[in-house]
Amino acid sequence: MHWSDVVAQRLSERGSKHIISTGITPSGEFHIGHLREILTGDMITKAAKKAGLDVEFVFIVDSADPLRKVYSFLDDSYSRYIGHQLKQIPPPGEDGCPDMERFSKGTSYADHFLEPFKQALQQIDVRPRFIDNFEAYASGKFAETARIACNNADKIREIIERVSSRELSDDWFPWNPIDAKGSIDGVRVTGWNDPIVSWIDSEGNEGTSDVTKGEGKLPWRIDWPAKWAWIGVTMEPFGKDHGAAGGSYDTGKEIVELFEREAPVDLTYEWISLRGQGAMSSSSGNTIGPLEALELVPPEILRYLIASTKPKKAITFDAGMSLVELADEYERLLSRNLDDEMADDSLSRRQKVALEDAEGALRMSKIGESSNTNVSFRHLAMLAQVKSDEEIINALGQKLSDRLSRMRNWIKGP
Repeated sequence: MHWSDVVAQRLSERGSKHIISTGITPSGEFHIGHLREILTGDMITKAAKKAGLDVEFVFIVDSADPLRKVYSFLDDSYSRYIGHQLKQIPPPGEDGCPDMERFSKGTSYADHFLEPFKQALQQIDVRPRFIDNFEAYASGKFAETARIACNNADKIREIIERVSSRELSDDWFPWNPIDAKGSIDGVRVTGWNDPIVSWIDSEGNEGTSDVTKGEGKLPWRIDWPAKWAWIGVTMEPFGKDHGAAGGSYDTGKEIVELFEREAPVDLTYEWISLRGQGAMSSSSGNTIGPLEALELVPPEILRYLIASTKPKKAITFDAGMSLVELADEYERLLSRNLDDEMADDSLSRRQKVALEDAEGALRMSKIGESSNTNVSFRHLAMLAQVKSDEEIINALGQKLSDRLSRMRNWIKGP
């Protein structure tokens, strides 16, 4: 079976109704590394539906997370917003400075980076239900889990210290209040009287925070299982950092029991790196955005990149000839009659497994009625360098117009 079908089988063993979740903090430009997470979730959703399960796919935008630092693509003036929640700070303009005009019209820092990603998702046929984490806190979705966490601070401390093998500070508390200036940095909890947290900030100012009204947020290792609980998540793929021994999944699966829920089925995936540049990172600016990638290749090829690689295998993205070779591989697969090939009784078990993997990868890559143009990317690349668009389209058909446009972008690329 394809890897997505294997996960669907695991889900069927836990019941017939499921919520599959993925999520990302919009701290910078979304990149094709992020596509691995959301496409993994999307493909498992499709496989689970094919298996007859009742499944919903959700995508959580962690807009309640704070700005950690002034990233390389931001102006130094963003230093005033460090510690402020991403939904509550202005988006950067082209010069990296805060764009107060757009902010006054309702576009936040989080929105600025999320919208292009949404456009890319439409092109690659991924349509989850979006959940804004900041709005979830503000509307009371976290009210019950936040109260339970604060009332069980000692138990949660014990879980985190035991499982992660790290010692928490004496003043640690499972709630990050927001100070009077809108920051959660340097704010220390001084008391708890359900549902009110008392605090003092780095300047000595004192105040209170009502955890049922979203006047702060849960720390990440608690926020994650709290989301599983109130949303009802039953399956979530995540990066290898969260899946490491003692990582946030290991602590989360014990913390979620305090909320009287079971940890979701897990699937750890490896990262996508850029050839010669290492792992992609929004904060460092070492990225290729989904829309940028979609200017080079059809959406089916990006889906195939993820579908044809088992989640625990790392992917190196190369925008050079390797991308063309990947497109050729997909097109060759599309032209094969896999049903006839699998009906051959003389196949070895290994050959059958390879065919099943190929069939699953093709199934998960298609968008609508994907069809082969009978012109490989490699051949199109050659034609695009010696002939005009009009000559190529006249000779090979209008159907190639969209692909030819992408090929021109690829040729002009670095």
